[in-house]
Amino acid sequence: MSSNSLPTTISEIRGAARRSRRDELAVEEPLEIRLGFETPEGRTEKSVSITMRTPGNDAELATGFLFTEAIIRGNADIALVKPCGSPAPDSGNHNVIRVELESGVQVDLDRLERHFYTTSSCGVCGKASLDALRVLGAKETAAAGLRFGREVLTALPERLRAEQQVFDATGGLHAAAAFDASGDLIVVHEDVGRHNAVDKVVGALLSRNMIPASEFGLLVSGRASFELMQKAVMAGMPLLAAISAPSSLAVDLAQEFNVTLVGFLRGDTFNIYAAPERVS
Repeated sequence: MSSNSLPTTISEIRGAARRSRRDELAVEEPLEIRLGFETPEGRTEKSVSITMRTPGNDAELATGFLFTEAIIRGNADIALVKPCGSPAPDSGNHNVIRVELESGVQVDLDRLERHFYTTSSCGVCGKASLDALRVLGAKETAAAGLRFGREVLTALPERLRAEQQVFDATGGLHAAAAFDASGDLIVVHEDVGRHNAVDKVVGALLSRNMIPASEFGLLVSGRASFELMQKAVMAGMPLLAAISAPSSLAVDLAQEFNVTLVGFLRGDTFNIYAAPERVS
C-alpha cells in the first residue's frame, strides 16, 4: 500500500452478485501554503493558498504554485521550504508548508491579498481570461528549432501510465510529466488535482534550475484546461499534450503564446490545436 492511498472495505456489485472486498482510496488532504518575506517593518508571513492535494512532494507543489502564479521569479528567490509541523495526525499543522524568501526579494502584496483558494477540481478560482496571464508578464514561446516527432508523442501515454503507481492502486489520481524531444520522461508526479500535479512538475524543474523549461514538453493525463496551459506558458514549455480534450480558453492561450497544443493523444492519433510546426 502506498502512503498516498488509504485502505477501505467496499461492497462490489457485479450484476446480481455482491461481495465485500478490500480497496484503496487516493488520499486527499488540504495544504496551506504560507509565504515568509521581508517588508519595511521586518519579516512577515502570509497565507497564500489552500489547495486540496495528495500528500507528498509538498515543497515542489508550493514552489511550483508560487512560480506559475508569478509570486516568485525563480529558484534564487527561495531561501528555504519547510513544513510547519510534524507528520503526526495530532500535530495540528502538518498540512501547512512555509516558503521563506531570500532577503531583498520584493513581493507584490496586492497579489497576496487575493488569498487564492484552489480545489482538486477547479484549479485557481477566478482566473477566467487571457488578460490575467498577460498581467503576470508571460512571454510568447520562441519557435526555435525544437521538434517533437509523431512517434514520440504517441508513445507518451503508455510511458506515463507505467509511472502511475498510486493510480494503479486507486484509479483516482491525475498525472503530469515533463518530457524531452526523445520522449524521455524527466519528471513525473501524481495528484488528485490536475493543476497540483503540474505544479509539482514545475516545482521539481525549478529546484533543478531547469526553468525556463524551453526544451521540454508537458504531458497531462486528462484534459487541457486554461489553468494547465497557463502553467506551461509560465514555465516556458513549448508544448502541452493532453490525453483528453482542450478547452476553448486553453486553445486561445496556446495560439496567443505560440505553444503547441496537442489533444486526444490516444493510440496513434491526436489533434493539434495550435503551433503545429513543432510536430514533425
